[in-house]
Amino acid sequence: MTWLLAFHIVFVVTWFAGLFYLPRLFVYAATHPGPEIQSVFNVMQRKLLGITHIGGALAVFFGLAVILTAPSYYLGLGWLHAKLALVALLIGYHLWCWRIVLTFREGRNRRSHVWYRWFNEAPALLLVAIVLLAVLKPF
Repeated sequence: MTWLLAFHIVFVVTWFAGLFYLPRLFVYAATHPGPEIQSVFNVMQRKLLGITHIGGALAVFFGLAVILTAPSYYLGLGWLHAKLALVALLIGYHLWCWRIVLTFREGRNRRSHVWYRWFNEAPALLLVAIVLLAVLKPF
């Protein structure tokens, strides 16, 4: 179980690294709309998204593996239900990032760099809430 938890944490870090940097690439791409630089940003976004997919999938896999070691225990913890709800929001955010990557690739972005700067704050807020729940176990 300790190995599963360790790998869960490693891939959560990987996942969040991608979710922190990918929206920054959106900010830069929205700030510099020229076609030559857009092609560079499109490649960067695509490659980072791939790594982020892997980190997210493995974080979820190892998290579920931990739960499956003692499902009756883990599923009885109220804080874990709240954490899983936040993880579901994080997965939704990840999918939204994927959609934005496609929007940039197709040259259909209509949002400003300011919008993406605010969008970039969501994973940080989710990270704080998830870590507080996992460490403090308030209920």
